[in-house]
Amino acid sequence: MDWDKLRIFHAVADAGSLTHAGDVLHLSQSAVSRQVRALEESLNTTLFRRHARGLILTEQGELLFEATNAMIKRLDAASARIRDSEEEAFGDLKVTTTTGFGSLWLAPRLTKLYEKYPNLKIDLMLEERVLDLPMREADVAIRMKEPSQADLIRKRLMSVRMRLYASSEYLKQNGVPVEMSDMSNHRLICQNTTSAQVGAGLNLVQELLTHDIRSMLAVNNYFGVLQGVINHLGIGVLPDYIIEDFPQAVRVLPDVQSIEVPVFLAYPEEMRHSKRISVFRDFVEEEIFAHRKQLKMLASTSAMQ
Repeated sequence: MDWDKLRIFHAVADAGSLTHAGDVLHLSQSAVSRQVRALEESLNTTLFRRHARGLILTEQGELLFEATNAMIKRLDAASARIRDSEEEAFGDLKVTTTTGFGSLWLAPRLTKLYEKYPNLKIDLMLEERVLDLPMREADVAIRMKEPSQADLIRKRLMSVRMRLYASSEYLKQNGVPVEMSDMSNHRLICQNTTSAQVGAGLNLVQELLTHDIRSMLAVNNYFGVLQGVINHLGIGVLPDYIIEDFPQAVRVLPDVQSIEVPVFLAYPEEMRHSKRISVFRDFVEEEIFAHRKQLKMLASTSAMQ
């Protein structure tokens, strides 16, 4: 099928007029009409009906327009990726990370990135499933384990531990646990043991459940656990990166925590020179640095009190 004819058909369908399409394509109305007629003959079908308001697509025309529309979008995306390697950061960037990290830490900080690069279009995909970066299911990933896929550039960003938190109001009403056995007197809020989560968090929850927990709220993500904690429902198992942005969550049983969980940023080797990837990577690293600095200040303040 002749691409020039498809391009002209698409312009006519989009404009709803031979004249307007000709203006966009810098062609005469007669030249546009000839190309559309030739395309209809090659397909042995009618693509447009004439109407008082202009040209209306037939059912066959609608099918072809859907196809050309998808082609145009793919070509625009490819063009953006090519230009993006050398020019300013703009266009689509598919980022995948876990629901907890994406909703509680990353998303609230994206304002700073958009202030610098307002033409970015970020598709933030929050799920526990590990997407295939080499197959372009996503452009960049932030995961709670080192990616095992080949042909990836990977960088360790930070470490996370799962700890116990509660609101001050909850602790005033229900008392502060002093040792693990005291958890039997409190409501535990945690991720469901059957939901996808990092092994360190699961192990901590399983250990807590050995202490005769009588009341419990199980959620399938850390955002839900946090909501339970800040609404005074009980003591929650949460990643330590929440403490900076949610000071109403007070740490309890400071000797109880999971092993370290490494956090990695990864992207395909072929996107090494992508401007979109580099500005996102730099932004995350800058925020991680600021996050660590703030945590040290909080720890210092806490030690002085």
